[in-house]
Amino acid sequence: MERYTDLIASLPAWPVLDELIDRALREDLSGGDLTTEATVSPGTQAVATAVAKSELIVCGGPVFERSFRRLTQPTRFVVHAAEGARVGPGAPLWEVAGDARGILMAERTALNFVQRMTGVASLTRRYVDALPPRGKTRVTDTRKTTPGLRALERYAVRIGGGHNHRDTLSSAVLIKDNHIEAAGGITTAIERARRYAPHTTKIEVEVETLAGVDEALAAGADIIMLDNFAPDALRKAVRRARGRAFIEVSGGVTLARIPELARAGVDAISVGALTHSAPAADISLDIQRAP
Repeated sequence: MERYTDLIASLPAWPVLDELIDRALREDLSGGDLTTEATVSPGTQAVATAVAKSELIVCGGPVFERSFRRLTQPTRFVVHAAEGARVGPGAPLWEVAGDARGILMAERTALNFVQRMTGVASLTRRYVDALPPRGKTRVTDTRKTTPGLRALERYAVRIGGGHNHRDTLSSAVLIKDNHIEAAGGITTAIERARRYAPHTTKIEVEVETLAGVDEALAAGADIIMLDNFAPDALRKAVRRARGRAFIEVSGGVTLARIPELARAGVDAISVGALTHSAPAADISLDIQRAP
């Protein structure tokens, strides 16, 4: 039975995770569970198994377990599929045993979390698998996450084989078009950021033209984000920046374009769809009354 000892550090701190779970449980149980309380006798024991209904990348087992533990004390929790494993329809994922009432009341909350997380991990793996083998390019997420669930979705991206971009606005300098406009230009924005930010912080700037690439390089940008570049302009930008700046591609990125972008020599491809457009995975919870 896997206990997730290698994963705990990757998840949000338990108090943060517990707060997320408790908020979700309150949405369902603010007035109790009328159906369960009416139909299931106190003390009834049950075994519930989460089952994949389609091919997916498993993600969220520790959150699944924790969702039940916030409401009840399971007598047994078994992991059938490891985090990051690819499984097919009908595969058992996790098993929880204990008080039937508690299991039924936490069922939807637990499934909502893992369906979301597994969906993100599964979509991320598709993008990562599209990269040419033995290349340097990485697929990263963005801050286009579900409000309140960023930590879980970023964890899911990592489980899917992707990488994380900046976590919060304070974790990196990323000068975008609106910053450039408000500052009065690329060079001015970079110079101000260089004076203000700690010396340990890299400066990233988003550009939309080859002229913007040249200006950002001249101003000493560490990372250049190429926003919605056409293929020919993209290749030219990579050649100009090679050895001088880390190159990231963003905007208009589709799964079909991943091989082309990677072969162009970019260092990172940021994909907002990993979190804002991932469909929920199809996972069911099959409950059986224990003898």
